[in-house]
Amino acid sequence: MIFVTRLAMAYREKFRKDVVIDLMGYRRYGHNEADEPSATQPVMYHTIKSHPSTRALYAEKLVSENILSEMDVDNLMSRYQDSLDAGESAASRNAIMTEYQTPDQWSTFYDQSWRSDYDSRLSVDEFKHYAQLLLQLPENFVLQTQVNRIMQARAKMANGEVGIDWGMAENLAYASLLGQGYSVRLSGEDVRRGTFAHRHVVFHHQETGEVYSPLEAISYHQSTMSVVDSLLSEEAVLGFEYGYSTAEPKALIMWEAQYGDFVNGAQVVIDQFISAGEQKWKQLSGLVMLLPHSFEGAGPEHSSARLERFLQLCAQDNMQVCVPSTPAQIFHLLRRQVRRAYRKPLIVITPKSMLRHKLAVSNVKDFTDKTFELVISDDHIKAPSQVVLCAGKIYYDLISARTDSNHNVAIIRIEQLYPFPKDEVLNALSIYPSVKHIVWCQEEPKNQGAWGYIRDEISSCLHHQQVLHYVGRPASASPATGFAKVHAAEQADLIKKVFDLF
Repeated sequence: MIFVTRLAMAYREKFRKDVVIDLMGYRRYGHNEADEPSATQPVMYHTIKSHPSTRALYAEKLVSENILSEMDVDNLMSRYQDSLDAGESAASRNAIMTEYQTPDQWSTFYDQSWRSDYDSRLSVDEFKHYAQLLLQLPENFVLQTQVNRIMQARAKMANGEVGIDWGMAENLAYASLLGQGYSVRLSGEDVRRGTFAHRHVVFHHQETGEVYSPLEAISYHQSTMSVVDSLLSEEAVLGFEYGYSTAEPKALIMWEAQYGDFVNGAQVVIDQFISAGEQKWKQLSGLVMLLPHSFEGAGPEHSSARLERFLQLCAQDNMQVCVPSTPAQIFHLLRRQVRRAYRKPLIVITPKSMLRHKLAVSNVKDFTDKTFELVISDDHIKAPSQVVLCAGKIYYDLISARTDSNHNVAIIRIEQLYPFPKDEVLNALSIYPSVKHIVWCQEEPKNQGAWGYIRDEISSCLHHQQVLHYVGRPASASPATGFAKVHAAEQADLIKKVFDLF
């Protein structure tokens, strides 16, 4: 079998054609030591038991060719059995080093802290340089009307005329990483343009069909940029990207679900590999999963990325779960993933309507003067009547309502849910020692979202006079309603409850 595999690999390498190995085999014994397969397959297992074993056939071949004698065969069997009885490692003694073994590329990433130092900032000149490169298209390249408007808006962002949106920030992260020697790979449904048409890392000439990506022309010596619109088979694609990530520690490797709920089709990959690969096999991975998630009345199947499932799988620093709320935050988060000497899978709960929200923008200094903020405090309220903690898009609903109602409520964003940034949460709450009521607000039903995980984490940050309250949708079997009007009424009631709670 080893010979056939090596032959197939050599053939594919030389002729660039796929090879199918038609392998036929059988199980000699039951699937465990207590199983007796002849109970259900008597005729087949009578034939199997009558057939000599692989060891017997190989021994017979060696004896017939005068390589070993019958006594040699018996002695080899006895020595091997004795070593097993003695508890010795027979496998390591008999292992053969092969030419296919590769050096361990992961040695520098083991036993690292998630608080390892890194720098994801750009200088002002670097920011301007990469921003301008993202605007470069071939001469007379005809863009589709809406895409042309996006590019015009990005030109204003590059010049500092308007705030930087999510798509521009994401592209800046890719461009800067490519320019600094990191490879970037992104796959998923419609990732070239983005499901919500925010990304556009690849452009299509409207008259000739020519395809062009500015990210492939960042520099003459840049690393590889690969963006693949993959098929609707989440288990297969995510499994491939996980495998890719285990072989390439110095690349930003991402998979994006078209909607967050699409990840359901790849749950087995998450449960058995992404969340547990390090514990089971010491297998590190820096895979990034981008999962659109937020409640906009699009129905139950297009609202939730099942945040609660990921948080239930979190333990022993096995992965990271983040909910960035600004364009600069996703920029720093993606750059942090490869610029830090730390490799764990990263689950990013990404937005939908927030991609173009007028308040969800960043300025140049957010890219040049900051890094990823684990917790974002509220600098606008000095002596609040209550403090609200939240994550993601609900923040913008809350601050809009606060502005309209003029309530004196502080709103703090937790941008990284796991590993939980306890020190940063303590610091954010320490500004308000006299506030008794602390609220966790979420859009998801009570039995979903972050509440089940985060209530204990937040409680551990409160002093004995403070009380933690929940505001969100009531527990539900379904992630969300299927009626837009019902959703709007629920959302309005949820936001109102936050400010009317006390």
